Amino acid sequence: MRAIQSRFLNWAAACLLAAAAPLLGGCSTAGVLLTAAGVATDTSMTWEIVKHLHAKMTEGGDMPCHRLDSVERALNLRCGAFVPGSVLAKDLQTSKLQGCALTVAVRDPRFWPAVPEFIAKGASPEGCSRSPLVELAQTQACPDFSTASPAVLQSMRWLADADARAIHHDVVRMLSCPSAVRAGLDAPLATWLAQGDLDTGKVAFGPLGALHPDYLGTPFARALEAQGHTARQGLGGYDGVQPRGFELALRSSQWAALDWWITRVPELANRVPPTQGNQLPWVPLARVLTPNFLAHAENQTEMVEFLLARGANPWQKLPYDAGSSVVQYARVLKSPQLVLLDPPVMPTVVAATAGGPGQ
Repeated sequence: MRAIQSRFLNWAAACLLAAAAPLLGGCSTAGVLLTAAGVATDTSMTWEIVKHLHAKMTEGGDMPCHRLDSVERALNLRCGAFVPGSVLAKDLQTSKLQGCALTVAVRDPRFWPAVPEFIAKGASPEGCSRSPLVELAQTQACPDFSTASPAVLQSMRWLADADARAIHHDVVRMLSCPSAVRAGLDAPLATWLAQGDLDTGKVAFGPLGALHPDYLGTPFARALEAQGHTARQGLGGYDGVQPRGFELALRSSQWAALDWWITRVPELANRVPPTQGNQLPWVPLARVLTPNFLAHAENQTEMVEFLLARGANPWQKLPYDAGSSVVQYARVLKSPQLVLLDPPVMPTVVAATAGGPGQ
């Protein structure tokens, strides 16, 4: 008898869901149906039966969206697009998420539409164990801010101003990258500078080394130098996951930025100090010969010529193998750049002089 009842229940639920599908705009999946259930205002008995029967059918799987609280629903891709006005302040205060809801929303661009409402209804970076902007910057070095609404961009600026932990190497890199600059998100950098937050001795990283290579030619970078920050300090250690500005410029063949660095620290043509004390320095010429290092492999020849013209020594010893040099490394790799690094010696031809010996 119970088996018959169970089969009838599943059959009835399937029929009701199929009948409800046209009313939901042709939704074809249970996830989409439950998304609608989560935000619907229809309280008819039929709709309640549909939700109840679907919950029975999916028991043991993902939690149906209508059973999630408003914060969980906003941060669940299975529950569809964020619905403005759907977040309840009480759910933010008693969130069931394992992580900080504001951090989850900030670090994933797919959840950005929910960020302004989270903040407006009481979410604060102080309630997160780490800065939400640091989490975003370490997840994506330069997010596509062109997809963000004006409200989202304003929320990002507010987070930069309200959370002192956002003054971080990786966040400076993100806020100075081209996408952020186009969106006006580099404004907090000027604010930090004016407030003295970036004064020498106040930050645990070299701000010039944190800047995106494209930002080195700006008034902001010149103001940092005027305040006493140096390129050499920008080569020191730091707490972060994004590479230093010189390495990024080398990898992405940003010629003006490389000139900026080597002009101020000439030894960079031959040796780059490590970021941590337990690491070894590295040699730019050897690094650019390494397959897949350059973002644009077609620039390898030009990059080798560029470094050689600025004092790079092809016979520079490799830090991890004192018995080997850049030239020997190129031979091992069978690099086509060997002809530039160790050009063949042309035979010397001595011209006979008239009236000389034997004449």
